[in-house]
Amino acid sequence: MRLLSFFALFLLLACQNESQKAELLIFNGPIYTVDSSQSQVEALAVANGKIIALGNWSDLQKFQSPSTELLDLKGKTLIPAFIESHAHILGLGQFKRELDLSQVKSYEELIQLVQEQAAKTPKGEWILGRAWHQSKWDSLPFSIKGYQTHDALSQAVPDHPVLLMHASAHALMANEKAMQLAGLTPETQMNEEGEIIRFPNGRPTGIFTENAMTMIKEALPPADENSRYQDLLAGIQEALSYGIGSLQDAGSDSAAIALYRKALAQNELPLRLWVMLAYNNYAADVQGQDDPFLEKWLKKGPEKGDFLSIGGIKLYADGALGSRGAWMLEEYSDRAGHFGHPTLPLKTIEEIAEKALLADFQLCTHAIGDRANRELLNIYERVLKAQPQAAKDHRFRIEHAQHIAPKDIPRFAQLDVIASVQGIHFSSDRPWAQSRLGRLRIAMGAYRWKQLLASGAKLINGTDAPVESINPIACFYSLVSRQANDGQVYEADQKLSRLQALKAYTLDAAYGAFQEKEKGSLEVGKFADFAILSQDIMQVPLQDIPQTKVLQTIVNGKTVYLRE
Repeated sequence: MRLLSFFALFLLLACQNESQKAELLIFNGPIYTVDSSQSQVEALAVANGKIIALGNWSDLQKFQSPSTELLDLKGKTLIPAFIESHAHILGLGQFKRELDLSQVKSYEELIQLVQEQAAKTPKGEWILGRAWHQSKWDSLPFSIKGYQTHDALSQAVPDHPVLLMHASAHALMANEKAMQLAGLTPETQMNEEGEIIRFPNGRPTGIFTENAMTMIKEALPPADENSRYQDLLAGIQEALSYGIGSLQDAGSDSAAIALYRKALAQNELPLRLWVMLAYNNYAADVQGQDDPFLEKWLKKGPEKGDFLSIGGIKLYADGALGSRGAWMLEEYSDRAGHFGHPTLPLKTIEEIAEKALLADFQLCTHAIGDRANRELLNIYERVLKAQPQAAKDHRFRIEHAQHIAPKDIPRFAQLDVIASVQGIHFSSDRPWAQSRLGRLRIAMGAYRWKQLLASGAKLINGTDAPVESINPIACFYSLVSRQANDGQVYEADQKLSRLQALKAYTLDAAYGAFQEKEKGSLEVGKFADFAILSQDIMQVPLQDIPQTKVLQTIVNGKTVYLRE
């Protein structure tokens, strides 16, 4: 018996020793761990998709075996793989096959691009485009409520239905053909949670905001499942190419989740997805129905996996600043009497918040305007106080948290509400945002990243892709520089340190999904998810950060992207 015990012990020790041999050893470059000590190491060892050791290269060589892969960084920088905290993975892929209008400088140029696309498209087929933004044009022709009208587009492209999404994704433009297919007439009505912008005689101008967009979208032919799956694969590859190892998807329905499961089953999901369930605003608000998709998940509860987790619920409290849908406490500076509007009844948000809390889901609610942020904080406060036991570690989030009344900023920390911001929105929006809200409101309550952190709030960062580029380097640069796309630096007192910005994209982003024990920093036992960069973003001169390239992305110890 003693001999058997000794033999068993020998086998156990042998197995333990064997398990300590690394499949991958990475060395010879600055390695930022983003751990609690903010330590920097020379090397790390990986086995079975996880980190088994970190430290000096001389100490880690003992983990090498004949089969160990050696990766010499040659002085390049390694960080934890970026965690994109707010993006739309299917939209990212879909954008690659639609007309890109992001660089358009005038309505005339937009029409020209649509005409060119129409010449290559059979008559009657839809033309889809996105990312136009009238506030970024050099000039705006005849407009109503700050938007161009469809007449010139409809005359230029009469035989194809056209749907062009605004850069914010909170408004769209449709031509006459598209509106005919949707059954739109001057008598068609919309409630306050969306707007059909009209000529004085009641005729639609072709601009639809918020929930009103559904009227046009429902006229689109059903999405082809194979095309959608290819969109998913394209979105995954785009994310991986930017050093992103995990992505928090900001709103998926049952069809999207089925695609994620398919990719997982076919070993085509090398990107870790954490999913927010998409609430059907249109069904609830316009049709007066409960959302059966959400109700099913509330009964079932969250789902956790290494590559696919479902743990959030995505709601919309208001629209976007670009479409003037952001719900403000005071009227817009460039549209008298207009305050924006809610996109869901506050009662509905509160009911879902209660259910989400009791079902262990994180509520992740879009709020851009200061009125929307205040109302949402009020709702969260009531719900959390009513259920103190369930609220102990709720990690409810506000997505965007973009314009906040000064007295509401400390409430994020007081309520333990996570501010899920997108630094890259600042880069794009700040040059024109002042025309919407005026200098004082922008200076006191817009993009208050440093102030949120100083108050004790947890701040996480993302891009809202495809609304913006999914490039985390550009987003990181926005946080640390406060330099907008026009070259100017705005509200420099709100710059973050490089460490704060890196944490917002790694460890704190993981915290934003209850995943900080598994990833977000380089520590023994955590996933071996890394991004290798062409230069050290923590040390290079500030102005050189945007030139940084992702050379290699490693997820679960395997290379999933290698720059050619």
